[in-house]
Order: sequence, then C-alpha cells, then structure tokens
Amino acid sequence: MHTRMDKKATTGQQTFARQVALKETRKRKAQRKAVQSIWFGFGMFGLIGWAMVAPILLGTMLGLWLDEHFPGTHAWTLNFLVVGLLLGCINAWRWIAKEHQKICEDQEDKDA
Repeated sequence: MHTRMDKKATTGQQTFARQVALKETRKRKAQRKAVQSIWFGFGMFGLIGWAMVAPILLGTMLGLWLDEHFPGTHAWTLNFLVVGLLLGCINAWRWIAKEHQKICEDQEDKDA
C-alpha cells in the first residue's frame, strides 16, 4: 500500500515537472519575441496612423479644391475633413479588427 502512494506521488511530480517545463518554454519564447513585438508594434502604429491620415488629407484637399472652384455658403473643406476623419476611423477600426482576428486564430492554432 505504501508503494501505491509512492507511485501516485511520483506521477504527480512528473506531471508538475512537465507543466513547469512547458511554462518555462513559453516564457523563453515570449522573451525572444519581445524585441520583435516592439518593432512590430511601432510598425502597426504607423500603419494605423496612415490609415487615418490618408483619408483626412484627401478629404481636406478635395474640400480646398471645391472651395476654390465652387465658392458658396458651404464650407467644403470642413465637411470633407470630417468625412475623411470618419472614413479614416472606420478604415483603422476594420484593419485592427482583422489583425486581432489573425492573432486569435494563430493563438488557437498554437494551443491546439
């Protein structure tokens, strides 16, 4: 009876050791990727920024052109700046949602 307890304890210790080894492996991988993820984050920040800035600038330029060629009571520049801002926000939101979905799918593949 004493040997059964020893076997259960040994099995439990082996299971615990495997769990610790697995967590250690994950931690080391995360540390190696930390530098890469910082640069990836800066790159993503730049892409999201341009995803917002480009429609805003295009809308503003279109508004300035319309104000110059078709003057009137409407402030075309302000209107198209707001439209560009909205389009930029939608564009950035869609891009972030798509990247988030990719990250979740990659994580599910790694966990499986």
